Amino acid sequence: MRLLPAAVATLSAVAVFARGQEPFPPPKQGPVRPGEDDPNLPGKPSTKVVLEENQKDIKKNVEKLFDLASQLKEQVEKTDATTTLSLALVKKAEEIEKLARQIKERVKG
Repeated sequence: MRLLPAAVATLSAVAVFARGQEPFPPPKQGPVRPGEDDPNLPGKPSTKVVLEENQKDIKKNVEKLFDLASQLKEQVEKTDATTTLSLALVKKAEEIEKLARQIKERVKG
């Protein structure tokens, strides 16, 4: 019979802790409309701001790509490719290729 008082005491302790808690927490609510940010998340930049910054970065990189391609074109026009393969031309082409890949990845998202 000593087991019965211990069981009652344990159940009482569990009941005291469980009273203040809801058995099922309320479901988390998502954004109000698809594509909108969750207003409950503080400090997270909005989708629009992220997209605008992404667009600015893409424009900046495309301008740089255009400048590099123009420089490469000028170097090719000055170089006689039948006699010499310029290391500068190869490096410039690699730089253009790397930047083009970065732009491609940024555009993909």
